[in-house]
Amino acid sequence: MTVAKVVGRLGRFEFITLVAAMIAINAFAIDVMLPGLQQIGAGLGEADPNRRQLVIPAYMLGFGILQIVFGPLSDRYGRRKPLLVGLVIYCLAALSAYVVTDFNSLVLLRCVQGAGAAASAVIAMALIRDLFVGDEMAKTMSLAFMVMMLSPIFAPIVGQFLLLTLDWRGLFLFMAALGALVSIWVFFRLPETLKPENKRPFGLRPMIEGFGIVFSNFVSLRHIMATALLFGALMGFLTSAQQIYVGIYQVGPWFPAFFGAAGVAAALGGFANSQLVNKYGMRRIAFLALLAFCAISPVLLLLSYLNMLSVWLFLAATAIQFFTFSMVMPNFGSLALEPLGEVAGTAASAQGFLQMVLGAAIGTYIGQQFNDTVIPLAVGQLILALLALALTGVAARRQAVAVPAE
Repeated sequence: MTVAKVVGRLGRFEFITLVAAMIAINAFAIDVMLPGLQQIGAGLGEADPNRRQLVIPAYMLGFGILQIVFGPLSDRYGRRKPLLVGLVIYCLAALSAYVVTDFNSLVLLRCVQGAGAAASAVIAMALIRDLFVGDEMAKTMSLAFMVMMLSPIFAPIVGQFLLLTLDWRGLFLFMAALGALVSIWVFFRLPETLKPENKRPFGLRPMIEGFGIVFSNFVSLRHIMATALLFGALMGFLTSAQQIYVGIYQVGPWFPAFFGAAGVAAALGGFANSQLVNKYGMRRIAFLALLAFCAISPVLLLLSYLNMLSVWLFLAATAIQFFTFSMVMPNFGSLALEPLGEVAGTAASAQGFLQMVLGAAIGTYIGQQFNDTVIPLAVGQLILALLALALTGVAARRQAVAVPAE
């Protein structure tokens, strides 16, 4: 099934670019803030550097929780209306933050902004599931994922540039403008993709029934849990990266370049997956990529224990991990959504909620174990990768038994 046949004027390239933009506004809303935390604190009279950081988790809190609402909403009212509502909330919260006068109000607005952004993340995945199945779905998701992984590379650079020309309030003006651009694009170019026969009633009972369908599907649940665990491994790196590169390896102002290399590797992995998935299949590629991800962690652990892990070896190892990560996540995400087309929005929201809440909690715990070595990160990533491998291995065997050979 191709996008051109389903939505007419919206071709495959524009569809993928639009979906990637819907996802990227979340990455920009987080990463574009990083260079401006000090200015924000100074401008709003918040001297505590730890409290300044609350603008990041506040956004992620609203983003994580509201996914479980927007998924069922999109299964009831279609994809367009809830998506546009969420984007409008995102833009209004950003504009309100532009004129905010105290720090606590800013934290609250960031939570509201994240809540609105939850619609774009959930519905982006549901749109892909509406239009594609099997390896084509994995290929499309890989291309969108590739663009998303490039966002953290450019977002801090954009943020730093804005701070050279505007004060910290310009960051929120930029977010509002970006959200408005995506909203206009959606309004004029994206038709409804949910089939009328797949609409579900909205309410507490239908929501419980919908999530019951998701969590009772053995294969889907295992892949959803696996993506949450691997997202935890990613968050473990993100929370530890600054301390590792700056604290251990003393890279100083070169930290953004080292950090950005991981994003480049992830984007390349997403592109490679999109080119290979039709030939080799998403299950085989995901399994082999996960094995490679698993194999890197004990190498990091051993070299760090022997005090032989140079900054270049660490960079090379994490680049391989991010490359393989981008070949695992879109495929596992597709495998999780594939059997749940009738509740695609609800399934996408369950996946996004668990990734954000469970994955972020695990990643934060890994980051808190930092002890001036790479050992806690390597141990955490190895455990999580092995658990993901076990979960998806069981799911694959169960699926093989459930589907008789032809």
